Amino acid sequence: MLHVAKGSSVRLECFALGNPVPSISWKRADGSPFPGKMKINHSNGVLEIPYFRPEDSGLYECVAENSKGRSIAKGRLVFQNVEHLQWSQTLYDANMAIESDLHWECKANGKPQPVYRWLKNGQPLVSQDRIRVDGGGLTISNVNLMDSGMYQCLAENDNGVIYASAELKVVEPTKITVPPLSMDATVGESIVLPCEVSKDSTLHPVFKWFFNGKLIDFSRHDHFGMIGGGSSGDLMIRNVQLKHSGKYVCMVHTAVDSVSAAADLIVREPFVFPSSSEGSLSLVLNIKHVAFCGQTCLTLQGPPGAPVGVLVGDVTDRTAQLSWGPGPDNHSPVTLYIVQARTPFSIGWQAVKTVPDSVPGQMIHATAVNLNPWVDYEFRVVAINNVGVGEPSMPSKPVRTKAADSLNRFEKTIEPHLRKRKCSASPPIPQPVPEELQNGEKFGYVVAFRPLGTTTWKQSVLASADASRYIYKNDTFSPLTQFEVKVGVYNEIGEGPFSPVVIVYSADEEPSVAPPRVWARTLSASEIEVFWEPVHQSGSKGRITGYEVQWLEDGSPESDAERVRVTESSVNITGLKGSTLYLMSVRAHNSAGTGPSSAPISITTKKPHRKGQNVLKMLFSHIAQAGSKSEYDLCLLAPSQPPGNIEWNLTNSKVFLNWEHVKAMDNESEVTGYKVVYRQNWHRGSGVVETNRTSVELQLPSEEDLLVQIKALSDGGDGSSSSPIRIPKMSSLNSRGYFSSDASKMAHVHGVVFLILSWLFS
Repeated sequence: MLHVAKGSSVRLECFALGNPVPSISWKRADGSPFPGKMKINHSNGVLEIPYFRPEDSGLYECVAENSKGRSIAKGRLVFQNVEHLQWSQTLYDANMAIESDLHWECKANGKPQPVYRWLKNGQPLVSQDRIRVDGGGLTISNVNLMDSGMYQCLAENDNGVIYASAELKVVEPTKITVPPLSMDATVGESIVLPCEVSKDSTLHPVFKWFFNGKLIDFSRHDHFGMIGGGSSGDLMIRNVQLKHSGKYVCMVHTAVDSVSAAADLIVREPFVFPSSSEGSLSLVLNIKHVAFCGQTCLTLQGPPGAPVGVLVGDVTDRTAQLSWGPGPDNHSPVTLYIVQARTPFSIGWQAVKTVPDSVPGQMIHATAVNLNPWVDYEFRVVAINNVGVGEPSMPSKPVRTKAADSLNRFEKTIEPHLRKRKCSASPPIPQPVPEELQNGEKFGYVVAFRPLGTTTWKQSVLASADASRYIYKNDTFSPLTQFEVKVGVYNEIGEGPFSPVVIVYSADEEPSVAPPRVWARTLSASEIEVFWEPVHQSGSKGRITGYEVQWLEDGSPESDAERVRVTESSVNITGLKGSTLYLMSVRAHNSAGTGPSSAPISITTKKPHRKGQNVLKMLFSHIAQAGSKSEYDLCLLAPSQPPGNIEWNLTNSKVFLNWEHVKAMDNESEVTGYKVVYRQNWHRGSGVVETNRTSVELQLPSEEDLLVQIKALSDGGDGSSSSPIRIPKMSSLNSRGYFSSDASKMAHVHGVVFLILSWLFS
């Protein structure tokens, strides 16, 4: 059974194992259809219920079936009404860079006004050093790695307590290690403005470039292109023009921070020297990229043009032979070629490793190496000369590398993850291997496992590239049995080596024994303390990790029951109604579920204070403050009315007594139980039985009549006794009797209150 607050999202998961593989479906036990908001993922057996409402409450069934049979698992969702205490502002997970400042604020609406507490990883959090706790506000200055953890804000009042949780992750700040540099360029050149960062390994940087304050849209500007990848996002400007002069800003965004660096680019016209075809001319030139070729001629140099006709020759699983034709060198010989590639999985064009490592300008062929098997590639070539970087060639036709005849070891970490399933082990594969690393068709996983200490491995093949979980079930294994697990991969070419071995545990089993003894005491009109005798670990099949206490008002349906889980053998239950009879039960629990409940006990909360009682308290306080030497303490009176309408039934040797509940007056303590005093007719000694019910069973002696009196019990003392009731000895079998009490003492009660008030005002 799961209690769900209004507006919450619920995710129910169901796992099953069988041969053939069973199909999983969900339905409501009452047969009502699912509303459109609910989502069912049949591939992994997940039912999602967003925006939980009262009508979503009920019993849900997961049905697993195949040609051999079917199995049903059930779970109940209960709507938890927290209208009297609910969040108006809650918390959200935060990712922060070191030395940043964190501020969280939580606010709850409720009457009475709630008070707040903060926890970190379950421990109380107080103001100290960099940490400031102010009601529902939490501020941490200059966060560091030690501040990472799970934080909770608690709001509490007489109606209960609610929690808001959020996780704080603190990481190293992102820094630009290779910033762009201001530079001069000549019209027609191609230049690169670098931008490289160092970052936390868990962060994925996003590079953006701005030109004169405007974001560059690379899809709309042929001159601009971003190269690099991972931790670099360099800006290439091809065939630079005068209009490209200005300020360039590289901005890097991560999930936790943003950094930027700027550079200025100045673009100049190439130098043109005027000359005449007549006469002679003597020149002394010191101009970059200008060659003197004659008496009246100047030759201007530029970056090389784009190579042409890129062709892909022989292709293996990890290499491709490439050739191309040279483009125009623009009067400056090509000194180097760079080969670039892209795949459906890459971000733009990336430089690839070649043989030779550096392709000289006079060579127009190379071999691309270190490619991924069974991946589609396109290739292009960029030429470089002493003037600059040229424009890239047109892409080659796409080609697919061959499937690999061997696979790299499956390096992904296996994490143990157990679900409630008797004697089962569920070692998951955390993330499926991406398609670009599968190296061929018919990719799948091989899961190998064995009980710790044994020598024989069991293997199971998962023939799906998207598989991420395997469940093994065997009822012969004890709960929490240790297994060694390793995972390998395969494709149509063959198998690869296995991952490192890890240890996982089979699931626990629910506790099988209820707490043997449960008792409780009333603390106030809204609070009850419940105690129980712990379950002995040796007597239960499953481990005992804690206890679940359940309570509900007498006569209420089971669906209205409230619960709390603790690890101790007692608990204070607050937020109860005054003068109300509650039923309490306790059961043990662990990671597999809950065990059987104890027999319910009943207990009544105390009577709430009333306005008349507060007036008396104020009067006594006033007298004490006026200088009286006596100390005054107002105690509510014991119940003045005796139990009425007493009935008795005699059957064989037992007497069954029933009577009406005594209702306390405004100035009297609430009735907490009853005392039954009985004795034989001619005997001095008497017996006493106390109960919190309005009935009792007594053993009748055979030789004497029995005299019985009943009185109410309260915090103010014992109440008035009923008149003695004579029950005849056993010779009168199967008898019954009735006694109606005199209610004349009511006037006496009011007289007492009147006398007290008169004395106070005299």
